[in-house]
Amino acid sequence: MISIVTPSDVPSTVAADQQKNESLHALWKNILSHIQPEINSQSFKTWFEPIKPVKIEKNEVSVTVPSQFFYEWLEEHYYSLISGALQKVLGPSAKLSYTVVPSDEPSPSLVVSPNDAPLKFAEPVQVKVEQMQYAQPLPYEKTFLNRRNTFHSFIKGESNQLARAAAMAVANNPGGTSFNPLVLYGGTGLGKTHLMQAIGNYALENGKAKRVMYVSSEKFTNEFIDAIRNDATTDFSNFYRNMDILIVDDIQFFTGKEKTQDSFFHTFNSLHQLGKQIILSSDRPPKELQGLDERLISRFQWGLTADIQPPDLETRSAILRNKCERDDVFIPEVVLDFIAANVKSNVRELEGCYTKLLFNASLLGKDIDIEMAREVLSSVVTEVRSPLTVEEIQRLVSEFFDIPNDLLRAKTRKQEIVIARQVAMYLAKELTNCSLKTIGLNFGGRDHSTVIHAYQTVEEQIKIDQKFRASIDQLKKKIDIYSR
Repeated sequence: MISIVTPSDVPSTVAADQQKNESLHALWKNILSHIQPEINSQSFKTWFEPIKPVKIEKNEVSVTVPSQFFYEWLEEHYYSLISGALQKVLGPSAKLSYTVVPSDEPSPSLVVSPNDAPLKFAEPVQVKVEQMQYAQPLPYEKTFLNRRNTFHSFIKGESNQLARAAAMAVANNPGGTSFNPLVLYGGTGLGKTHLMQAIGNYALENGKAKRVMYVSSEKFTNEFIDAIRNDATTDFSNFYRNMDILIVDDIQFFTGKEKTQDSFFHTFNSLHQLGKQIILSSDRPPKELQGLDERLISRFQWGLTADIQPPDLETRSAILRNKCERDDVFIPEVVLDFIAANVKSNVRELEGCYTKLLFNASLLGKDIDIEMAREVLSSVVTEVRSPLTVEEIQRLVSEFFDIPNDLLRAKTRKQEIVIARQVAMYLAKELTNCSLKTIGLNFGGRDHSTVIHAYQTVEEQIKIDQKFRASIDQLKKKIDIYSR
């Protein structure tokens, strides 16, 4: 028998689905309302706005995220925050399940109003663009790119994973992703320029673009001033508006330069309208740039804004090892670990210490050792400390609990071993820069969720057990003394 749906049935079905959908989104909005005040606005926009609620069954909310990396980042950095928000809204048994749904389609442009109004779709920019005849590739020497700045020489770490992944996507499809513009921000010496130039180098090498230009905001401003002086503003505009990829470094220096901002605004519009790629860098998120025209700030937020944090210990170690390999020099691993543990602020300072160490060794005609490294670092780092490793924490914890060290990595479920293992995991997360994945690998190949569980268990026990808290404090002091 064939069921026939009459027209009168359709509205009620649609209405029911719509009501269910609205209820789900209202619930998810309620959950997010408990998360948003706990983190900065940029982190919320980057990590929580892309999450899409799909359904709810009993106390389990199902959502989709755009990638496996996205899921792992949420689990590692926001697990407690998300769990707390779920429990506040749905009760203690609430759970969240993820489904990875990669998105190949560009997402609609978004504009954030200055008064933090809800996000809304941006209106298409109405710009009359005159196509110029610039078919010839730009000679490499005029791109102002550095050939050494490639993805291969850029060391990936947790502090830059999102930025690097977005940069790779842009390099493979300039102007064809929703990451337009791509805005990278962070402190000095963290690799923003390297990563932006890597996009340009990759795109040129692989035929993704013909005309690529890297320019600092200062150079762009000076050229604009010269164009005004020489009555050549049309030539200046035509040149920059006919790039396939325009890379502008340090846009914070546009602040206060109204005419330059106006020129760049029209250049931005022209390129964006033509589907050309724009890549920008700044020392802070666009919305925090004082003295920039609001219409520019809104356009900077159309694509993806990704921050680059100071590198963690593992990334710093990898950077130093990569330089040794590239320069074909030998530095003992213990020395590399020592430098990585003490130089934490940025990559530039790290490379500076490496160069100074090589110079001292060459000048004095001596082999590089810890004492030489300590002397070199004393002029850079206020307090020089020995590197602390997960293995050392394991050794000190096993001594404290009077159990064999290897049992911390074994599969045994004896209560005294489990407690010691959880404490060691907790301290490893608290006192080192190692990722959850790395910590888990050091405990017999356990995964990051085990480390999260151990950390939360110890954290809860510290709150309710004064004797246990005193033991943890005692252990921390012992480790602190050891690592001096």
